Amino acid sequence: MTGESPARPTRVVIVGSGFGGLGAAIRLRQNGIDDLVILERAGDVGGTWRDNTYPGCACDVESHLYSLSFALEPRWTSRFSRQPEIWRYLQRCAREFDLLPLIRFHHEVRSADWDASPSTGPACWRIETSRGTVWGQALVLATGPLSAPSVPDLAGLERFEGRAFHSAQWDHGYDLTGRRVAVVGTGASAVQFIPEIQKQVSRLVVFQRTPPWVIPRPDAPIPEWRRRLYARAPFVQRAVRLLIYLYREAWILVFRHPAVMARLQRLATRFLAASIADPGLREKLTPRYAMGCKRILLSNDYYPALTRPNVEVVTERIAEVRPQSIVTADGLERPVDAIVFATGFRVTDPPIAECIRGRGGRTLRDAWEGSPKAYLGTTVAGFPNLFLLLGPNTGLGHNSVVYMTEAQIDHLVAALRYMRRRRLDAIEPVGEVQQAFVAGVDRRMCGTVWTAGGCKSWYLDRTGRNSTLWPDSSWSYYRRASAFDARAYAETPAAAHAG
Repeated sequence: MTGESPARPTRVVIVGSGFGGLGAAIRLRQNGIDDLVILERAGDVGGTWRDNTYPGCACDVESHLYSLSFALEPRWTSRFSRQPEIWRYLQRCAREFDLLPLIRFHHEVRSADWDASPSTGPACWRIETSRGTVWGQALVLATGPLSAPSVPDLAGLERFEGRAFHSAQWDHGYDLTGRRVAVVGTGASAVQFIPEIQKQVSRLVVFQRTPPWVIPRPDAPIPEWRRRLYARAPFVQRAVRLLIYLYREAWILVFRHPAVMARLQRLATRFLAASIADPGLREKLTPRYAMGCKRILLSNDYYPALTRPNVEVVTERIAEVRPQSIVTADGLERPVDAIVFATGFRVTDPPIAECIRGRGGRTLRDAWEGSPKAYLGTTVAGFPNLFLLLGPNTGLGHNSVVYMTEAQIDHLVAALRYMRRRRLDAIEPVGEVQQAFVAGVDRRMCGTVWTAGGCKSWYLDRTGRNSTLWPDSSWSYYRRASAFDARAYAETPAAAHAG
């Protein structure tokens, strides 16, 4: 589109204030790039760790690794932190790095259009928000893959007279005590909150489509003396962080070789057998797919919770929701007062892709044609100066995605410095280079547990391609993505738009 624009747009506009958005702002400022703004739809920072407040919400990556390397937190109280502590950490990052003045809260992005020929100034992004227009030379989408809840289209749901909500939008004003509650889904969120609410409700009906593979969660408190040591000697904490990283990085060998994963699967099967004595329930909870092709979950109390007298696990498909009940395909009707959807997020079809328009007005959704693709999971051909954090094929099954985000942030910083040095209006990946990168990812995906497992998962997009995960070591990704190879990019000199 074309139109009136400021003579000098903001150099960098960041959308989102979770790990990616805050981390990008910190590193940009540390590299002398201060002309930036962060657009945040909510009234506080934190992203998914602000929004997901369901009971028992916690991270399944160790605290020391699930944090920014340039903003270490010595005061983690447990090996695997819970949501309130991670949220407080992100709030501290915003305060201590003086980012709050840069954040425009309650600015929800409604559209973003690349303006290649504005009447004044350089080519830039025109971003329409709920509170007006923002112009930016570079647009950084740090909205995250777990930001848009997915709710199934169940027949009759609109007629349900009780409470119904997604786990990422927990209704804390509704007391579950003594209620009959249905949980739809048995993914990572459900495994955490089911043991918590089981203690409150009179009856809990868990509607399971496919059972997850579950292994023990090796959690433990971090003693006060160790926290003091980390604060006084940060190199000790960095050494611990490195050891955790190396341990987790080794797990890529398991995911890349299904025969090795099969050995771990036997251990998980034993854990299930030791936790569930009832053969009928154990049969329901036994996955029929190879371990690893869906997300492996960590929990010590999920299986025990399902054995309680007030819990029923239902594997029949939901046929209909009635005003005060749920009916399954076998005709059985179960009365419920509330429905909690633990049905995940729109990872491979994010809503924001529908409103980002690049060259010629083409949206990201149009460009992706059902399968998200990006060069290094970070930039997209046809979308100048657009940078995605945790974009396509940057998720991990074995390590911390914060590490992946930092690699992308380094790429962003290097790209912007290159643009300034070369006096460029815009850069975007060459289409052939992007295609070659995606093809290489798909080749590396072959033979892994994600393709050999024989199951459907949220990793797969509607074309059947795994557009979510990086199929190799995180170190190999960091080595490629943290650098900036100008040969992969097409350049638009600033002189092309002069006058």
